[in-house]
Amino acid sequence: MIETRPITSRQNVRAREQIVPVSSEANVGLPERLISSVAGGALISLGLSRRSLRGTLLAIGGAALVCRAITGRSMVYKSLGINTANQGKAAVASVGHGQGIKVEKSITVDRPPEEVYRFWRNLENLPRFMNHLESVTDLDGRRSHWVAKAPAGTTVEWDAEIYNEKKNELIAWRSMENSDVNHAGSVRFEEAPDGRGTEVKVVINYQAPAGKLGTAVAKLFGEEPEKQLEDDLPRFKQLMEAGAIPPTA
Repeated sequence: MIETRPITSRQNVRAREQIVPVSSEANVGLPERLISSVAGGALISLGLSRRSLRGTLLAIGGAALVCRAITGRSMVYKSLGINTANQGKAAVASVGHGQGIKVEKSITVDRPPEEVYRFWRNLENLPRFMNHLESVTDLDGRRSHWVAKAPAGTTVEWDAEIYNEKKNELIAWRSMENSDVNHAGSVRFEEAPDGRGTEVKVVINYQAPAGKLGTAVAKLFGEEPEKQLEDDLPRFKQLMEAGAIPPTA
């Protein structure tokens, strides 16, 4: 007969110490891995002490949690498109590498870079051509509060900060902690060839609350970020060049 012994607290500590660093395939953050390690050890100990079918199931569940802690990978997270491996507790909620959706679009505006930059830098102008935005409120020159339309007539809100800026050339922002949507982006203003105005290049990274599942729902309701930006930039061009957006736009 194979002798089984409950896992002690000292063994739990050793298990936590042996957790390997986050790999490129990991999708579970370190705090969750530590919790999984402790919970898994407790379930294994409890399951083995009961010597019954229910105890066996508990032990198997505990082993799965320990495996999750050691590898940093979760099949459930993978199926839902969730990745917490790169998330920390910093004040800024950036979108980690390999997470969320990245959208890149550009357009040429027949206005000088300083004029285009100045208009965009006043963030409260953005809802004038971004139809999915209800409002942007400037809080202190660098931080702002955003309210955006979401699927099924709902809204999402977040605070953002400008963390990198070069006058007449670059504005880069990212959402703050506890935002409904983890979101980061940048817009570059470059003089177009032959003095034809300004090349406006926008890059947006965002992560919906439910990962890829939330993205699929957004597409179903017509709130896909790529399509939004594709529609927004021509309106921005019309607003900058003509001073107004035609009702048919």
